[in-house]
Amino acid sequence: VQLQASGGGLVQAGGSLRLSCTASRRTGSNNAMGWFRQAPGKEREFVSSISWNGGSTIYADNVRGRFTISRDRAASTMYLQMNSLEPEDTAVYYCAVARSSYSGRSLADYQYWGQGTLVTVSS
Repeated sequence: VQLQASGGGLVQAGGSLRLSCTASRRTGSNNAMGWFRQAPGKEREFVSSISWNGGSTIYADNVRGRFTISRDRAASTMYLQMNSLEPEDTAVYYCAVARSSYSGRSLADYQYWGQGTLVTVSS
């Protein structure tokens, strides 16, 4: 499975971006998916995850209420709508396919990773 993340860019604080992640084939449509991010000099951290059917979502505390995860299984695509962006959100954002239908916050729960898309939020 290949994952292609897109939608990153430069935005001012308070602005919005929508990230997309498309899988190369439908493998993973019965798996949870997630977004992680890695800022310069920091470890990769969990952002959000969504269950196989979109019925269950999890958010990191520092993005809850600002970010919204969703997926279109028919299109093998996952989205991350990011609003009220802050300079602290600056990072490379990675999408991933989990090993199971429901997944949590651990990197070890995920088996396939995209290449990442850079989000830069200026103050």
